[in-house]
Amino acid sequence: MPGAARGPGRLDTAMPRAARGPGHPDPATPRAARGTSGVAAAGPVSPAQVRACQAGAVSEPETELTATLRRIERAAGALATASVARMDETLPWFRSLPADQRSWVTLVAQAGVRSLVQWLRSGGGTADSTQEVSDEVFAAAPQALARSISLQQTVALIKVTIDVVEEQVPHLAAPGEEPRLREAVLRFSREIAFAAARVYARAAESRGSWDARLQALLVDALLRGDSPDVLASRAAALGWADAPPVAVAVGRSPGGEVPAVLHTVYRQARRIGAEVIGGVHGDRLVIVLGGAADPVAAAGKLLDAFGDGPVVVGPAVPSLDEATESARAALAGFRAAPAWPAAPRPVPAADLLPERALAGDAEARRRLRHDVYATLVRSGGELLETLDAFFAAGGTLESAARALFVHPNTVRYRLRRVAEVTGFSPLAPRDAYALQVALTVGRLDPVVTLVPSQTMTPGVRKTSQTGDDHRRSL
Repeated sequence: MPGAARGPGRLDTAMPRAARGPGHPDPATPRAARGTSGVAAAGPVSPAQVRACQAGAVSEPETELTATLRRIERAAGALATASVARMDETLPWFRSLPADQRSWVTLVAQAGVRSLVQWLRSGGGTADSTQEVSDEVFAAAPQALARSISLQQTVALIKVTIDVVEEQVPHLAAPGEEPRLREAVLRFSREIAFAAARVYARAAESRGSWDARLQALLVDALLRGDSPDVLASRAAALGWADAPPVAVAVGRSPGGEVPAVLHTVYRQARRIGAEVIGGVHGDRLVIVLGGAADPVAAAGKLLDAFGDGPVVVGPAVPSLDEATESARAALAGFRAAPAWPAAPRPVPAADLLPERALAGDAEARRRLRHDVYATLVRSGGELLETLDAFFAAGGTLESAARALFVHPNTVRYRLRRVAEVTGFSPLAPRDAYALQVALTVGRLDPVVTLVPSQTMTPGVRKTSQTGDDHRRSL
């Protein structure tokens, strides 16, 4: 084509085959096969030379958009530079990126242009093609770039680059190939977007697997009672804000893949605005709750994440450093919960003190002995005597009064005193059961000396704490 006919910015193209006259032999045709109009052979041509010429011709086949592909290859650097300049103009967040990350984006843009050429050569531009874009386009940048630039930002970068390429289609396409190139670029933009999604999906899976391992290690450290420094370092790696109060909930795992189980926990925790760390240990799901004013109520909103069976919530503590105590109480309560079939779901670990004591939980026995039995002993012998008579009478006030030779109102007054100093009311069935177990444990493991001077002034123990609050503090 004459130079005057070339448009602005167009690159020189090869002469089409159809335009070649008899004096312009096809360079892809072996010399031996050319007619008299071609260049005359210098001498006889052997069959080996013919085969060599044919092999050389096959190595560089003429395909669709061949001339256009050569132009795109030559313009790859300029296209990448123009794309980065457009990103700098239209994307404010791109301008704030460090220089090294901006250079990585440039490398990715250049790799994307080369991938377009390779994709077109592989037949990706045809309507019925199933050719996918290789994820290696994004291998030009380190994996750290995926952590610095979000998927949404990556889509914006791809859009800018595709826009720049589309604007240059009239200058990149050989004569008559512009419509095919424009359609191919549109198809390529779809494929490159899917490739970016695959890269970020793998990165998310990798981060999710790593986070799941870290969380499992943190939960395991809580259950083992590791030092606060170990808990703090592992929690910091997970971005734990340590919002008080902190409590541990234990229930049965619903089964299935661990990432799916934990995903359900996190999704529901976001809805209630609580901070959580979860881990699956065997058939148990352990959740650390943070920032929930009422951990039991918060655990009630996470019940869908647990399997069937009881869900036990340990006592609230100020920070993750002290959550080992909450985890131990929750685990002990979970083991003992089957002894109380009618237990609410979720149930505080403190409400399971009698079952925990019978199951061999040393901490529950100690609390019942010190905080219930010892308190009754220090409050005066008549309270223990009245409790024994009340339980022996089957919970009947009149029968207990006759056995003690006192008025029923006296028995009633003493039972109220028991509720005030221990937090357990003998008139409530569950509290009466806990008091009976406390009396049994206290008499089996006596540690309190009956000294009259230790008797407390009525009402001192419970001036600012209700019975329910006292049990939860246990």
